[in-house]
Amino acid sequence: MKSDRASGLVEIHVAVLLFGLAGLFAKFLPLPAWCIVLGRTGFATMALAAALVFGKRGRYPQGRKTIALFCLLGIILAIHWITFFHAIQVSNVAVGLLAFSTFPVFITCLEPFWFNEKRRMIDWVTALLVLTGLGVMVYPSGFRGQVFSGVIWGTLAGFTFAVLSLLNRKWVRDYPPVVIALYQNAVATLVLLPMLAVVDLQVDARQIGLLVFLGVICTALSHALFIRGLRYVRAQLASVIACLEPVYGIVFAFFLLHEVPSASTLAGGAFIVVTAVMATHRRAPV
Repeated sequence: MKSDRASGLVEIHVAVLLFGLAGLFAKFLPLPAWCIVLGRTGFATMALAAALVFGKRGRYPQGRKTIALFCLLGIILAIHWITFFHAIQVSNVAVGLLAFSTFPVFITCLEPFWFNEKRRMIDWVTALLVLTGLGVMVYPSGFRGQVFSGVIWGTLAGFTFAVLSLLNRKWVRDYPPVVIALYQNAVATLVLLPMLAVVDLQVDARQIGLLVFLGVICTALSHALFIRGLRYVRAQLASVIACLEPVYGIVFAFFLLHEVPSASTLAGGAFIVVTAVMATHRRAPV
């Protein structure tokens, strides 16, 4: 029905909007990136666990090998979000989000190796376009400045997210996405929790409130909305909409942080976003 499809589109756009908003917390919170990730995954874990308790329960992973692989995914998730927030902290929201947006191209380039598929010329073209976009972003400020650091960390965040997505592709067929998200967030929390014993941090009530919002609204709720939207919207269209994340994030940063991206950042970002849409369109199922 048209109303169901419209509802699905709204849910996916709201989810992507919240994904874009999440990046701003690297500026809202004067905390190390790992601490922000600890708060995000910790509160997301609680919200996801509550959703499973009060909602429809799904299948849970069993066996040492499967649980070990789920733990690996949680560690990769922690690394991904740490590099993501650090990229924004050392530069700005636009640079961090746009560099992270290279992940669809990494997926396109890694898939042939991962699944023993034939490499196509379009893979090399998309990789070249992304490198061009990154170069345009970095060149005016030099290769040792804040923009360069943000691009390096943001690209690393994109790469780790691509690896995470490819590994998740196997498990999403066997387990509900909420269960996968719960395990990954829980493992990431457990991995980062010991840091509190060795680092002296002062976190006030306002910062805790922001971490709750980040974990519950920008993480647990956004993922739930995105998954719900996929019931009525094709995965290909949803993937293209997801490429709007940096656009939403830059708009939020402009109004809430008064950050104005440079012309070179916008030009390079345009290369990356267009290439990401192209790569997503090529690989997504119809």
